[in-house]
Amino acid sequence: MNKPISVSTLNVQIKSLLETTFIQVYVEGEISNITHHSSGHIYFSIKDESSTLSCVMFKGNTKYLKFQLENGLKVVITGNITVYAPRGNYQLLCNKIEPSGQGALAFAFEQLKNKLEAKGYFDGNYKQPLPKYPKKIVLVTSPTGAAIEDMKKVASHRWPLTKFILVPTLVQGEGAAFDIVNSIKYADKLACDIMIVGRGGGSIEDLWAFNEEIVANAIHEAKTPIISAVGHEIDYMISDFVADIRAATPSNAIEIALPDINEHRIYLDSLVNEYNNRMKSILFNKEQELLNMKRLFEQNSIETKFRFIQTEINLLKSSFKTDLSQKILSSQNELILLKNSMKNSFSAFLLKTQNQVDLLKSNFELNHPNKKDKNGFVQISKNNKIISLEELQIGDKIELQTPKYIASCTLNSLEQQ
Repeated sequence: MNKPISVSTLNVQIKSLLETTFIQVYVEGEISNITHHSSGHIYFSIKDESSTLSCVMFKGNTKYLKFQLENGLKVVITGNITVYAPRGNYQLLCNKIEPSGQGALAFAFEQLKNKLEAKGYFDGNYKQPLPKYPKKIVLVTSPTGAAIEDMKKVASHRWPLTKFILVPTLVQGEGAAFDIVNSIKYADKLACDIMIVGRGGGSIEDLWAFNEEIVANAIHEAKTPIISAVGHEIDYMISDFVADIRAATPSNAIEIALPDINEHRIYLDSLVNEYNNRMKSILFNKEQELLNMKRLFEQNSIETKFRFIQTEINLLKSSFKTDLSQKILSSQNELILLKNSMKNSFSAFLLKTQNQVDLLKSNFELNHPNKKDKNGFVQISKNNKIISLEELQIGDKIELQTPKYIASCTLNSLEQQ
């Protein structure tokens, strides 16, 4: 009959057998009963449809864990079997844990992205606008990388009026995330207009510091507008989503932050041309207005009115002279005609009067008393009117007179000799 061994001895033997047999195992299962101990260790179980295995990941290995362990998460664990002899319990000591079906970094990225998005870190309401003409820009990056040289080169050509401040920062490797956080907090106190946080290209592991939650928190809490410029155009970091602006590269960050001096020169030239054209147009229009006003003033000025009145007077004078000349000529003609008419009428009147005078003279002479005294001469009158013998008719009662005598008689006969 074999001698019995103690429980401790059995547990030690089991421990030695298991730990030397299962030196490295790969186990896939679903996490459950997870506990994050204050010491930094993580205790949990992995299970499948019919079995459960206790697991532990000590603090020394948790710092390499790229994602957050959660209940229900399916993982692949690399580790070894260890036995806790005092209790006779065995468990899987985890050295490395990867998400099942995908890389740990990719899973950690999506996990943190979803977490921060739920917290509102990507919300546009938190995004600050960039000033158009920044006077000071602080750069949180490595002082020895290619990124800083590229940014300096672009800045010197694009807008040399801006002052740059470099905060030397560790951007990859162990402790990089903490250094980036400290640099962001320091840069935020420098009262700069823009902060550029970034680095040049590299592997996902090299860039991983910008996917850390502490870096995202520092960017979110900063008061200075931040441009995240990490890696190349195809690289997307958590810092890109949290920052106010994402730049494809560090050089692109400078292009976003600074205005283009050449564009402003062209714009200023266009402004000068537009100003000159506008001024020419305005001056031309004003000149035309002045000319129109001058013409109106000249047309309505006193001198113009005087000239117009003088012209009218001259026209009137000329017209008056012409009319007067015509009237004078007409009057002269009328006077001449009147004179001739008067002359003719006067001549006719004189002639008639002369004839009457002559007749009266003749009658006077005929009827002169002295002539009545001549023998054989008498004056014939009818009805007290002296008439000639030719005017008498047979039967007329006439009177024959001399200075001394009047004979009344009746004409009985009248013969013409």
